[in-house]
Amino acid sequence: MYPHERSLVTTYKDKPFVILGVNSDRDRAKLKERSKEENITWRSFWDGGSTNGPIATKWNVSGWPTIYLIDHEGVIRFKSVGAKPFDDLLRTLVVKAAAAAEATPGKSE
Repeated sequence: MYPHERSLVTTYKDKPFVILGVNSDRDRAKLKERSKEENITWRSFWDGGSTNGPIATKWNVSGWPTIYLIDHEGVIRFKSVGAKPFDDLLRTLVVKAAAAAEATPGKSE
């Protein structure tokens, strides 16, 4: 999964796009090492070392990976448990967010 996420970071560089990760690994030190090894450059939050951590609980995560696509207005447009294709929808949402950013005076991407 990480190679795909890295490609998205490259593809949408300088666009209104962000990846946020949430990780439930127990060993935070090993998680940091793995993040370096996997070249994870996006923000990734540690959820307390449990699959029942506060973030997973609040978002009702029942399996890993769970992917949410949230548009520029904060609306969840896609949720998937497991790795399922979402690139076409993602591209559409980024285009809409870029257009909205350009149409709003004083706001930048």
